[in-house]
Amino acid sequence: MCMMCVYIMFCPLPFIITLLSKPQTHTNWYNNIVYILSLLPLWLFPSFLKTMALTSISFLFFLLSMFSATVSSLTCSTQKLTGTKVYPNCIDLPVLNSFLHYTHDTSNSTLSVVFVATPPSPGGWISWGINPTATGMVGAQVIVAFKNNGVMAMKTLDLKSYKVFIPGKLSFDVWDMKAEEDGGLMKIFATVKVPVNVTAINHVWQVGPSVTAGMIAPHDFNPSNLNSKGRLSLNGAKDFGNNDDAPLDFVTKKKNIHGVLNIVSWGILFPLGVIIARYMKIFPSADPAWFYIHIGCQLSAYIIGVAGWGTGLKLGSESEGIQFSSHRNIGITLFCLATIQIFALFLRPSKDHKYRFYWNIYHYSFGYAIIILAIVNIFRGFDILNPEEKWKLAYIILIIALAVIALLLEAITWSVVLKRNRKNSNKTYDGYNNNGQNRQQPIHI
Repeated sequence: MCMMCVYIMFCPLPFIITLLSKPQTHTNWYNNIVYILSLLPLWLFPSFLKTMALTSISFLFFLLSMFSATVSSLTCSTQKLTGTKVYPNCIDLPVLNSFLHYTHDTSNSTLSVVFVATPPSPGGWISWGINPTATGMVGAQVIVAFKNNGVMAMKTLDLKSYKVFIPGKLSFDVWDMKAEEDGGLMKIFATVKVPVNVTAINHVWQVGPSVTAGMIAPHDFNPSNLNSKGRLSLNGAKDFGNNDDAPLDFVTKKKNIHGVLNIVSWGILFPLGVIIARYMKIFPSADPAWFYIHIGCQLSAYIIGVAGWGTGLKLGSESEGIQFSSHRNIGITLFCLATIQIFALFLRPSKDHKYRFYWNIYHYSFGYAIIILAIVNIFRGFDILNPEEKWKLAYIILIIALAVIALLLEAITWSVVLKRNRKNSNKTYDGYNNNGQNRQQPIHI
């Protein structure tokens, strides 16, 4: 009975985690893992528990289906809009729980839109706009909606930078602007003039926390806020809402290059070099090959890492108003430690030198610190860049594989060392061991 109670208590946990998680963060592999975890007790427990287990799971599936129905009702295709205008195209935008209804009239080159989003706080704001020259926020021409003394108000902004918001006329004509609010959900209605014969435009959208005396407070710099941009197909044939199919802009390419360089250097080559140094040198036949392989890995990691570090500094200098302090500080610390570590090659004393012990402490501690900081910062980078989940999963699998290899080699190393020590302890002073006979005894003074 105790086992039954424990099972009934803990069997729902994977599903509860699923229900509490954000739906857009789920992937098929994650759902499969949750499903398998929830069914594991069915294979582990006796058959009389399965009836109770299946009852619990069936009830949870019912709750899950009810929750899914609630979530599905939030899609843009089920929303009701006021007015008589028809918007045949509808997009669930990939971030910020926002939606876009639109229609493109090619006869007069106009785009009519309804942007729907919920601000992060009751006094917050929402915005949607077009960037005629780039794919991000800088240069965008946006329409902002917010509540002013309980009444919906609107502004148009020309975003010259991340910090400068200039109210005024946009670079293109806009009319029929209207804002609505219902139960915390805000809507922007507008019609804008678009260039003739254009089939796609760069659009941006955003939500912010507050408006004080008509001054719009900056939005958060979470990954979802930074990725609220995309390429909008005007004919509705295909949506580039999350830029997966749109050509990458130059800044995004540099971010990807920065991430790849640092993952390959600090996240793969450097740990591999440490594994080689720790576990190959115990085999006499691997000496001195292990040393040169170790040096090759670490020097390659440092050179590639410096390139990745440099691209990171360049990105930081070009992203005015956007700061990832912890990621930046860890990166600088990592670079400094790695630079000092490189000097270990030139400061390496001989094995019998009196300072070799202290050199070992410095060399080992710096090496392991670099690995820890590198892994932490790589995952911070994943959160900032927000790539497809498969890339983060691939790196997790790689790190786990390296850790498993290191553990296996650690066990083998200890086995070899212990056998070698036992063998050495059985040797006599003169190389003979005949029950104490013909053994050279130590001289006592």
